[in-house]
Amino acid sequence: MANSPSHKFGQDLGNLLEHIVLYRILKPRLQAFTSQNKYFLDWQTERPARSGKKVTWQDQFGNSHDLDFVIEAGGTPEKLGTPVAFIEAAWRRYTKHSKNKVQEIQGAILPIVDLHKLSAPFYGAVLAGDFSKSALEQLRNNRFSVLYIPYKSVVTAFKSVGFDIAFDEQTSDEIFAGASSKLKTLSDKHIDKIRSELIKLSATEIDSFMSTLEKTLMRLVTQIVLIPMYGAEFRFTTLGSAVKNLATMNFNLPVGQFQKIEVIVDYSNGDSIRASFASQSDTVNFLGGLQ
Repeated sequence: MANSPSHKFGQDLGNLLEHIVLYRILKPRLQAFTSQNKYFLDWQTERPARSGKKVTWQDQFGNSHDLDFVIEAGGTPEKLGTPVAFIEAAWRRYTKHSKNKVQEIQGAILPIVDLHKLSAPFYGAVLAGDFSKSALEQLRNNRFSVLYIPYKSVVTAFKSVGFDIAFDEQTSDEIFAGASSKLKTLSDKHIDKIRSELIKLSATEIDSFMSTLEKTLMRLVTQIVLIPMYGAEFRFTTLGSAVKNLATMNFNLPVGQFQKIEVIVDYSNGDSIRASFASQSDTVNFLGGLQ
């Protein structure tokens, strides 16, 4: 049941972990990096550039998604900038639920990334709890950077303040209810201790995640290729006629009007952007906004 003691405890624990991992571990690192490099970090707080506290961005289909962190180029508290990084977090106690959560994260972030593909943004998932190997691989195969804090690390961190949260589906409702009550009594000192333990246990993963983000946002342009495309347009109603006419075309004497400019931008970290523009001015505007 949705309101069962086990569900309530899992929800309360997830909310606390999200607060610790996102706002006491990750946010200070993100804030330091963005401040030093003239980026803007948006998170769930009041901001004059948007309404309410939620960090909401639309995808290519016009759907809105609330995210945990978005880093912007050219953004200020009063003005939305160009999004260059999207980060979403999730907690799951059991691996049987992890695949659905991973698909939910992909469904929210990938269409937004596709809409802003000309800025080749970083996108990452911060996960804590039990996530199956296949769920993690699914994210990485879709080019997500993943910061994963396993459930055993969460259990160890809470044990440092004398709180054993190693419960399972056989744990009684009474124990879960008591654990939920105990969560509410944790002091700032306890939370800081849990934070310190999580940082110690996950230092390598945190540093790797931040390193990937920093390399993406601090990448250098190594090469820009401009390919003006000229030609005449031929239209056919059947595959056979297209193939027949293709065989008679003279590619050694090209003719036709300007069609578009193909642009290829290569970066020092291996990223690459490929785009097409119908005019020189659009191409110039695109190149002027490159990060």
